[in-house]
Amino acid sequence: MKRRWPLLLLGLAISLFFLWYALRDLHLGEVAAALREARYIWLVPGVTVYFISVWFRSWRWGFLLRASKRISANRLYPVVVIGYMGNDILPFRLGEALRAYVLWRKEGVNIGTTLTTAVLERLFDGLTLVLFVLFGLLFVPLSAFLNRLITVASVAFFGALAVFLALAARPDLLRRLAHGLIDRLVPSRFRPPLLGLIEGIVDGLESLRSGRDVLVLFGITIWVWLLESLKYWLVSFAFDLHLSYVDVMLMGGAINLLTALPSLPGYIGTFELGIKILQGIGAPATPAGSYILVLHAILLLPVTLLGLVFMGIEGVQWAEVRELAGEQGSKGAEE
Repeated sequence: MKRRWPLLLLGLAISLFFLWYALRDLHLGEVAAALREARYIWLVPGVTVYFISVWFRSWRWGFLLRASKRISANRLYPVVVIGYMGNDILPFRLGEALRAYVLWRKEGVNIGTTLTTAVLERLFDGLTLVLFVLFGLLFVPLSAFLNRLITVASVAFFGALAVFLALAARPDLLRRLAHGLIDRLVPSRFRPPLLGLIEGIVDGLESLRSGRDVLVLFGITIWVWLLESLKYWLVSFAFDLHLSYVDVMLMGGAINLLTALPSLPGYIGTFELGIKILQGIGAPATPAGSYILVLHAILLLPVTLLGLVFMGIEGVQWAEVRELAGEQGSKGAEE
C-alpha cells in the first residue's frame, strides 16, 4: 500500500488545484442566490434519464460478458450501480475491483473476464467522448489547451483500441506469451490461478473478434452517452444557461475525458472544470458554477445511495470491501 501513497497524494493535489482553478472567479453569495432560485423540478427527469442510461450500460456489459456467461441486464444492474458507488467513495477507482468481486460472488464469473470487460467499457466510452467533443468543436471553439487534450486523448484511445483488437485477433498468441512469462517468472504454486486469469482475459476480449460486435458496442455506447448528455441538458434548464444540446455534448465529453486524470474519489475537481468549459463557450460564471455543482451532486448522491442499498441486498459486507482494498493495495506495492 505504501507505493500507492504517491498516487493518492497526486490525486489530492490535482483535485485541489482544479477546484481552486474552477471556483476562483466565483462569488459565493451569487452562487448561493442562484442555487436558491434554481428550478429543481428539472432534476427529476434528469436523474430518471441517468438511471435509464445505467440500465443500457448493464446491457452493454452483459454483451461483453456473454462469451463467459449470459447474464441479463436486470441481474447486472445492481452490480453496475455498486461499482459506481465504489468509484464515488473509494480511492484508486476500486469500484471496478468491487464490481468484479461482486459479480464473481454472485455469478461465478472469472475476475479476469470482468476486469477486461471493464477496461473495454472505458475504452469505448473514451472513444465516444472524443467523437462527441470533435463533433462539438465543429460548432463551438474551445481553448488551445482543450484542443491539445482532445488530440492526446484521440491518439491514446485509438491506439489502445488497436492494441486490444490485435490481442483479440490472436488469442493463441496471447496465451503463449502469458504462459511463457508465467512459467519463467512465477513459482509453480501460483501459476494455476494466474493461468485462469489469462483465460478470463481471453474470454473478455471475445467481443472484439467480430466486426459486427464492435459496431454493436459502439452503437450502444453512443446511445448511452446521448442519454447522459440528455441528463446534462435537462438539468441545465434549472439554471439560466440557455445551452444547446451540442454545447452540452461538448462540455460533457470534455469533462468526462478529464475525469481519467488521477483525482479524489467521485472525480472531485476534475468534474468542476466544466465551469471553465462552459465559460469558454459563453456561459456566465455564476449560473455555470451553480449548474456544475448541482450536476456533480446528482451524479454522485443518487447512485451512491442506491449502490449502498444494493450492497446490502447482495449481502456484501464492508469487511469484504476492506479486504479487497487491502489486496489491491498489496498488488500495487508488489508492482
